[in-house]
Amino acid sequence: MWIRLRQIAVACTDLNEVSRDLAGVLGLEACFTDPGVAQFGLKNSLWPIGTQFLECVTPIAADLDSTAAGRYISRRGGNTGYMVICEVDDVTARREVVDELGVRVAFELNYPDEGHVGMQLHPADTGGSFLEMDQMTMNGGGKVGGPWWPAGKNWKPYVRTERVSAITAATISSPDPSTLATRWAEITQVPFDLDDQNRPVLDFDNARIRFVQETDGRGERLSGIDVQCGAVDAVLDAATTLGLKTSGNTVTLAGLDVTCVE
Repeated sequence: MWIRLRQIAVACTDLNEVSRDLAGVLGLEACFTDPGVAQFGLKNSLWPIGTQFLECVTPIAADLDSTAAGRYISRRGGNTGYMVICEVDDVTARREVVDELGVRVAFELNYPDEGHVGMQLHPADTGGSFLEMDQMTMNGGGKVGGPWWPAGKNWKPYVRTERVSAITAATISSPDPSTLATRWAEITQVPFDLDDQNRPVLDFDNARIRFVQETDGRGERLSGIDVQCGAVDAVLDAATTLGLKTSGNTVTLAGLDVTCVE
């Protein structure tokens, strides 16, 4: 079985501001807005990063407590990472593992006519963030860079790789990184390992999931991503112009610490 990191979702309070920052700093162009998220009281936008995606969701109502995503923003003290969304080759086999572990499915993604089946797992059972596993069953589904229904049918013309070209890692902060990494290893069936800084990691087929000690008082959450970057200086200069927080090669965008790697 294989598993790839295909999409990262963040929850934010101001989609217009986030859109400005992602375009201005990372050079991204939005490719899709999904009307289906309205059933959750949300609106969204997606930006391709190579063959992967960054999604931002924001509550429609001003009252954050009216939606699950809004309450999550409140509990985490502002814009924050929200979902790790993966593409897999066999959702049925993944579901058997999830059921054996007693992990609840928070939402079934069952759209056979569109060639998309999957499951969002309950964050209380996974820890860290929402973890979603999707399978593309349409023609070409499963190929690297193949169709990705959550981003619509026509996302490829919107790919801009002048500054960033891939999401190479996601970072999850936790008071107990080793225990959380062990849980995710069980769920994803990816071996637990340690990186050169002795931090727990899981290596998916195209990206690393890294588990680190939570130190900012915002609780257990998806706190950062690494992006393959061919223009680090341009990214940092743009972030400074927009008044965004930077540290080394890391920029804080949409509640994520986005680290440029060459």
